[in-house]
Amino acid sequence: MKVRFAAMFASFLLAAPAVAQQQSPPPAPADTSAQDEGLSVTVTDESAWQNLQVAIPAFATDREQPTPANANGTTALGLELARVVYNDLKNNALFKPTGPDSLPRPAFAEITAPAFNIWRGRSAEDLVQGYVQAGADGRLTVGCYLYDVALGTELKRGGWVVDPADWRRAAHKCADLVYSRLSGESPFFDSKIAYIAETGPKGHRIKRLALMDSDGANHRFITSGQATALTPRYSPDYSKIMYLSYVAGSPSIYVYDIGTGSQRLLFRTTNETYAPRWSHDGRMVLFSMATGGNTEIYKMPAAGGRPIRLTDNPAIDIGGSFSPDGSQIVFESDRSGTQQCYVMNADGTNQHRISFFGGRCASPEWSPRGDLIAFTHIVGDFHIATMTPSGGNVRDLTRGWQDEGPTWSPNGRIVQFFRSQQGSGNSSIWQVDVTGRNERRLPTPVGASDPAWGPVLP
Repeated sequence: MKVRFAAMFASFLLAAPAVAQQQSPPPAPADTSAQDEGLSVTVTDESAWQNLQVAIPAFATDREQPTPANANGTTALGLELARVVYNDLKNNALFKPTGPDSLPRPAFAEITAPAFNIWRGRSAEDLVQGYVQAGADGRLTVGCYLYDVALGTELKRGGWVVDPADWRRAAHKCADLVYSRLSGESPFFDSKIAYIAETGPKGHRIKRLALMDSDGANHRFITSGQATALTPRYSPDYSKIMYLSYVAGSPSIYVYDIGTGSQRLLFRTTNETYAPRWSHDGRMVLFSMATGGNTEIYKMPAAGGRPIRLTDNPAIDIGGSFSPDGSQIVFESDRSGTQQCYVMNADGTNQHRISFFGGRCASPEWSPRGDLIAFTHIVGDFHIATMTPSGGNVRDLTRGWQDEGPTWSPNGRIVQFFRSQQGSGNSSIWQVDVTGRNERRLPTPVGASDPAWGPVLP
């Protein structure tokens, strides 16, 4: 999964785009402030997001070449690349893109010299154009350009060299480039999602750890299903996934190494154990464990060691999520008589309740921005909601029968969760933005629960 980015194109930076000779357009000179001067492309008004007209035609190629990435060659691959960029931008509901299937295909020479008058006639405000080439070694070179159509100005460009199997990553990187430049937000498309794949009847579900891209593509199973897997979470550096498994009936916390495919046992006990979570720096692990009929929250070194108890209360203390700076932990407890959300310092001190609204508060998850906490709001039905770290500004984002298990996108703008159907209990993964207006189901080949959205890939 190695991807080399725009820096490797330094040899192109001083060269003019000799498109007449059918050479590669020059990916990514520095995106200088002089290029952006006088442009107003960052959207601050929420309603303006719905009015952005982004045209995304098929990526061009200088010559038709065979590639393992597409049986029909680089021309067909250029169309698929543009479709991925289009769907990324369309599905997050912040832009109004037009995709390659309804647009003319630009010539290779137009990638660095767009026909702006044609695009203005189509009411496009922004234009995304790109190209793809197959090298002698089989790897692909993909370029991506973002233009302001009204001003006839390039806003940003990027280029990547990828193995054929990773062509979708280049498309996601292009979508990230467009998203971050036009929105002013951090990107999130080039990321992975871990979840629990569920098959079998309601009373005898097989639950396996699975991975997929942020758009549901490139799905693969990690565990066999012989032992139940639950509650995965990515390490902050994306290198590992921690999850809970029941091996011969014993709760066990495993750490799966994404690079090597190996895994190691971190902790095993005969006591009921719940929801292992990483600390903000990946050095500690947070989890809940029941001893003597009393469930408390513990932490231990991610390298292994002795668990340290953080809570000591006759009530059930469970869950837990570190704040982005690692100074605090949000968790749930029924010490007040019902499930509610609490915050404590990372050493277990200063435990105090933050949820004083109607209903119950469960499975809290701190946003990577630190400004919000997502949680399951139980008011008869289960809804996904957000609140500030002090417990204020509560907003229900969903209205499902049973929506639970929130997890944040890397940029803290979207909450992902799983939704169970009444009766069958079948579950699926959904996501909703922080406004609560844009909700969609993420495609998975089987039932899905316990999603965990990983960081943007390196």
